[in-house]
Amino acid sequence: MRGMTENLTIGERVAWYRRRRGMSQEALSGLVGRTPDWLGKAENNRIELDRLSVIRRLADALDVSLGDLIGEPTLLDWTPDSGTSTVPALRAALMDYRQLTPLLSVPSSDAEPPSLTELERELRAVFDAYQASRFGFAAGRAPLLLADAILAARQYDGDDQLRANELLAMSYQAAASILTKLGESDLAWMAGERGLAAAQATGNHAIVGSLFRSVAFALQATGRFQPAMQLVEAGAAYLQPHLVDDDGNLQSVYGMLFLAGSMAASRSEDRGTTRSYLQEAQDAANRLGRDGNHLWTAFGPTNVAIHRVNTSMELGDVQVALDVGPDLDTSALPTERQVRHLLDLARAYNSAGRSEAAVATVLDAEQLAPEQVRHHYLSRQLVLGWVRNVHGKPSVELDRLARRMHVVG
Repeated sequence: MRGMTENLTIGERVAWYRRRRGMSQEALSGLVGRTPDWLGKAENNRIELDRLSVIRRLADALDVSLGDLIGEPTLLDWTPDSGTSTVPALRAALMDYRQLTPLLSVPSSDAEPPSLTELERELRAVFDAYQASRFGFAAGRAPLLLADAILAARQYDGDDQLRANELLAMSYQAAASILTKLGESDLAWMAGERGLAAAQATGNHAIVGSLFRSVAFALQATGRFQPAMQLVEAGAAYLQPHLVDDDGNLQSVYGMLFLAGSMAASRSEDRGTTRSYLQEAQDAANRLGRDGNHLWTAFGPTNVAIHRVNTSMELGDVQVALDVGPDLDTSALPTERQVRHLLDLARAYNSAGRSEAAVATVLDAEQLAPEQVRHHYLSRQLVLGWVRNVHGKPSVELDRLARRMHVVG
């Protein structure tokens, strides 16, 4: 359905699917506990649909996926950075039957695994590109990374095999992170699941915890918020006995696990659990003592604050987000984190009726990471809403932004 609904707002998409289901506004609004008047305004862009808890209820009632309503995935543009082999190549790599078991692999006498140093360098390049919001580059490099990591895990032995499995697990996590960001949630789940299986072969608690986080985000991407929270609880119980021996990796992974949980809890409209998870993450950040990037987590006090803004918006606490967000200095964090915060801040400004500040904030985000702004459902829906609701012609600035994002013709 991507081609038919990509340039619709979420409200317009709800109307499109509702009509396809043959449902009246009265029937759908009743299923989600709202009034027909509320639904009519939402479908006509007079009410913002920006809380995933509400969108998920609509998706469930319409028997479609969360991604169907928020417009994911969107087409990844070809650029000199990405090349012309991106998500489909990554899908093919994940769906290669030979990955299922060595029994199905065809022996090859000339297939030599990369050195572990070379594999580490490849992994770092993909994760660094992801954190720099260069998603096309990361998606293009990830298939080769996975192929090399699988070969290494199968052909090395002893301590080298343990390290190869650690690199394989993190390679799958890199793939899951990229695919989640690009809206390919089913593929992200597959990558996270395989990464967790590889991680369990390592005995490295931090690597296992890191993959727990990946699977939690994949669950969230499909709207499965309660299972994501359950995974966080189980993963935390697994990690807690080992925190005393931490060198930073475990503390960061533990804290990020609770940040993932806070997002799931807020999207389930569970305020108490959201507060509890944020406090657990804050305690971990305090123990760490600074912002860091252990295992590419970008974890520390600032990332906890970013999640306070995000969860406030998911819970509808716009003023809380506006109290915290504008003065938060994220400049030391990776670009991906900075831009994600800016999009939540733009969302808060928009909800408060401060449209000029909202547009300026999206433009700031675009300056940092045009790919991320192009693909994120929040920025796409904000810009589509502004274009739809403007009286007369949109400003030159807004029109150019919408065209750069391909949300208008």
